[in-house]
Amino acid sequence: MKILYFHQHFSTPKGSTGIRSYAMAQTLIKNGHKVTMVCGSCNSGQTGLTQPFKKGVRRGIVADIDIIEFELPYSNNLSFAQRVAIFLSFAAKSVKVAMIENYDLIFATTTPLTASIPGIAAKWLRRKPFVFEVRDLWPELPKAMGVIKNPVILTLMSILEWVSYHSADRLIGLSPGIVEGIISRGIDREKVATIPNGCDLDIFASEAKAWRPEDIAPTDFLAVFTGTHGLANGLDAVVDAAVELQDRGQKDIKLLLVGEGMKKTALQSRAKELSLTNLIFHDPVDKARLSGLMSSADLGLQILANIPAFYYGTSPNKFFDYIAAGIPVLNNYPGWLAGLINEEQCGLTVEPDQPVEFANALEYALANRDKLKEMGKNAQALARREFDRARLSQKFNDWVIGAVKK
Repeated sequence: MKILYFHQHFSTPKGSTGIRSYAMAQTLIKNGHKVTMVCGSCNSGQTGLTQPFKKGVRRGIVADIDIIEFELPYSNNLSFAQRVAIFLSFAAKSVKVAMIENYDLIFATTTPLTASIPGIAAKWLRRKPFVFEVRDLWPELPKAMGVIKNPVILTLMSILEWVSYHSADRLIGLSPGIVEGIISRGIDREKVATIPNGCDLDIFASEAKAWRPEDIAPTDFLAVFTGTHGLANGLDAVVDAAVELQDRGQKDIKLLLVGEGMKKTALQSRAKELSLTNLIFHDPVDKARLSGLMSSADLGLQILANIPAFYYGTSPNKFFDYIAAGIPVLNNYPGWLAGLINEEQCGLTVEPDQPVEFANALEYALANRDKLKEMGKNAQALARREFDRARLSQKFNDWVIGAVKK
């Protein structure tokens, strides 16, 4: 079967962003299907194509995936208007591909929500089976964050959301809250599957050369955050905890923020103004390098802004990387992940916007390294039992292919 797969922010493991679509494509191929991946250019991603763009597009085979990459450079540092322009441009170019390519099934994954547009077009204009994967609820999350306030834009997005869900033959939600959000729009529960982000055990549970940035000593207790430094991530909470620890005279704990995003410069400026010596920033690294960093870390930081819509409506890549690597997780917001961490005893949870409690948890972790090691073992056991990417990607394959009526 030929599958046309749309993911604007697609990357191979050579990039520093999530590789869910790469892993899912590989499983589809192993099951005998052909995959054409349509994507844009992302500064944190690597498609594997190296030839020059011709008229804004390049195409080639990477790891058996037929990749069509548009020259639409995306970065988390772009303004809202710039992002919208790129999203709409990608959607327009993707519709053209959906109209001319030869395929049996079309699949699209967010974000952004506009990723569904080629699927809608293919469904109604070419009568192709359409499967839609929802990674975040739009416009609910942007509205809750205050990123989008214009009622006209919110209404248009709500309409697009409804049409996307009702056009799809099958849907996938990455968290319990996302699935419930889809169903609340009038979708039959039997049309929606829960397939969360997975753990790349082949990368993070394998032997990797451990390393740390130069500013962090081998004897330091290392808590690491790996991911986007954006509005949604609420990383001022880490800065606040660093201030609290420094005020206490605590010098043994180092907090490392790895990644990039529109808030990074402001976070760095704030850390400099406060003369923080326990907070270190590092550029993004690819998955192999990240595995080595995880090998030397004591704790993974799962941080989000205190927005109730996030509590059950996200499935963050970094959490699954942490537990795959066998390091316990410190989570700073309530919801399904906090419940999972407590139930599986694979980390610590604190209430949001509580820097004293955050700092207390870090000092508790420092003083209880033996217990922390047990939590790490529990984390990796959970990764293997519930979130092994190989098992989840086979479930993905079966669900997607099942959308084609025999």
